[in-house]
Amino acid sequence: MSRAFSLHGRKALVTGANTGLGQAIAVGLATAGAEVVCAARRAPDETLAMIADSGGKAQALQVDFSDPMVACDIFGGQDIDILVNNAGIIRRADATDFTETDWDDVMDVNLKAAFFTSQAFARALFAGGKPGKIINIASLLSFQGGIRVPSYTASKHGLAGLTKLLANEWAARGINVNAIAPGYIETNNTEALRADPDRNKSILERIPAGRWGRAEDIAGAAVFLAAPAADYVHGAVLNVDGGWLAR
Repeated sequence: MSRAFSLHGRKALVTGANTGLGQAIAVGLATAGAEVVCAARRAPDETLAMIADSGGKAQALQVDFSDPMVACDIFGGQDIDILVNNAGIIRRADATDFTETDWDDVMDVNLKAAFFTSQAFARALFAGGKPGKIINIASLLSFQGGIRVPSYTASKHGLAGLTKLLANEWAARGINVNAIAPGYIETNNTEALRADPDRNKSILERIPAGRWGRAEDIAGAAVFLAAPAADYVHGAVLNVDGGWLAR
């Protein structure tokens, strides 16, 4: 692997690393050479096993990001230089029926925790005089409205804006802050959509690539943004959507 895409000697923390996109990203970063801290509410045993099977190095960190301030003490002594803010939740209901609890729960995990985890990470890097990379996992709903997911849409719009704000503040201090906006990906969260023949057909008809994305498609983008190849990329929200937004 060329140096431009090598993560050897780097250490990454991936939140929500026990399943889906977070799992694929953790495995992808490890395959590229990084040591990976797999942070999740439940023990990420499967992810650790996948990384070990590929010859990589990883460790688990059980943490519940429903407390958005939980990350404030994570980075002391960890020597982490790549942060992937992937942990997220979604709640569905008509806007007229949406509860304050569902609003707050989603915003706390998807936006507030991402900000304060990034803040703690940046403070640790600045204290050590080190550069680093932050990759936020945004969404197509960072650009579109969607339906019946008001707090999710608001949080993902906010995360795209936060990505740019932090890039503006921290680029000159050696931290690259970027985001990935996944399209329709084959994960547990989209299983019901894929099982519905009508919804599956309408989604595929909109995707120029003609297929659902795979979690590995997002992992490749994360490796790029974490690697030296992206050292001059700041404040970008990279769509990995099979061309959905271009349609």
